[in-house]
Amino acid sequence: EILNDTYYSSQWGLPKIKAEGGWEKTHGSDIAPVAIVDTGIDGTHPDLSGKVIKRANFTTDPDSDGDGHGTHVAGIVGATTNNSLGVASLGYDTKLFSVKVLDNTGSGYYSWIANGVIWAADNGAKVINLSLGGSSDSQVLKDAVNYAWGKGVVVVAAAGNSNNSRALYPAYYTNSIAVAAT
Repeated sequence: EILNDTYYSSQWGLPKIKAEGGWEKTHGSDIAPVAIVDTGIDGTHPDLSGKVIKRANFTTDPDSDGDGHGTHVAGIVGATTNNSLGVASLGYDTKLFSVKVLDNTGSGYYSWIANGVIWAADNGAKVINLSLGGSSDSQVLKDAVNYAWGKGVVVVAAAGNSNNSRALYPAYYTNSIAVAAT
């Protein structure tokens, strides 16, 4: 499948993970919304227009993505694809929840993250994406991950970008799928 998205030819990661084979199976679906638990999602971004169907903010900053990280992650998960604009995504028929748990500098508290995870699980997310983490364990965060997992939600978290073997939370928890970069 040749896609016409402006930056698709620069997205070396999609062929590396064999995204095309995945697209033969599914493009995502309205019935499996993904909660991007992060810095928020810019819902006015042209490649994400109409994708964000629920929003929540657990920080002290306004509900916008002043950092850009959450919007970036949302684009990988569910940007509109084959629209001659921006990037291609893995699940381009997926609907998204914007769950702001990190402020506009990308920082936050485990309690904010835990509250966001619980909210996402209670509001119908089928997948919770946590492209974030910290080096300390937290019972509150662990309980939130276990709560979501117990409701049948798939919890996915970043193993980290620091090239070290130290545990990163929430990825280290048993009921979270830890994902590393290649």
